Amino acid sequence: MAHFDLEEQEKLAQIKHFWKQYGNLLTALLVVLVLALAGWWGWKAWQNHQVTQATALYEELERIAANPGADPDGARLMRAMTDMKDRFPRTAQAQQAALQVAAVHAQAGLTQPARLDAARAALQWLAEEGRDEGYRALARLRLAGLLLDAQSYDAALAQLSADFLPQFAPLAADRRGDIYLAQGKKTEAAAEYLKASQGLDTQTGAGENYKQLVDAKLAALGVQAPSAAPAGGR
Repeated sequence: MAHFDLEEQEKLAQIKHFWKQYGNLLTALLVVLVLALAGWWGWKAWQNHQVTQATALYEELERIAANPGADPDGARLMRAMTDMKDRFPRTAQAQQAALQVAAVHAQAGLTQPARLDAARAALQWLAEEGRDEGYRALARLRLAGLLLDAQSYDAALAQLSADFLPQFAPLAADRRGDIYLAQGKKTEAAAEYLKASQGLDTQTGAGENYKQLVDAKLAALGVQAPSAAPAGGR
C-alpha cells in the first residue's frame, strides 16, 4: 500500500510540475482555440444571415422585374438594385440581380432610351465588382453589345480586352468581330470570327449551334469556315 501511495504521489508531483511549467501556455492556447471557434461560428451565422436577407431582396427585385407595368420608369427596380449593391455586394444574388436588372432596362430602352444608361451601369458594376469570373465575363459581353448598339466602338472593344475564361473566349471573339464589322473593318472582323469558330469547334450542344451562326458570318465575308476537327483528333 505504501508503495502504491508513493507512486501516486510521484505522479501527482509530475503533473503539478508539468502544469506549473506549461499551465499558462496551455490555458492561453485553449482560450485562443475557443475564441477562434466562436469567431468562425459567428462569421458563419453572419454569412447565413446575409444570404437569407440577400435572397429575400432578390426575390423582391424579381417581382418588380416581372411586373414592368407597375414600374413604368424603372425607378423601383433601380432602388432595389442600389439597395442590393449597398447591402450585399459580395453575394451571388447581387451578381444575378445585376444581370436581370440590366436585361429589363435594356428591353425597356427600346422605347425609353434613357434606361439604357441604367442597363449599362448595372453591367459595368458587375464587370468591375463581381466576385465570380463567369458573371464578370457575361457582364462584359452584354455591356459590349449595348455599347456596340450605341456605336461606342472603342468602349465596346475595351470591355473585351480582358482575359476571358476558355468557355467565354469564342463569344468575346465573335463580339469583337461584330464591332469590327460595324466599323467597316472586314479583315479584322473575319480574323475574330475565325477565332470564334475555332473555339466553338471544341464545344458541344449550344456551342455547335452558335458555330453555325459564326460560320454564316464568315461566309458573308467570303471566308471559308474551318472544318470541324475529327472526334478522335480532339
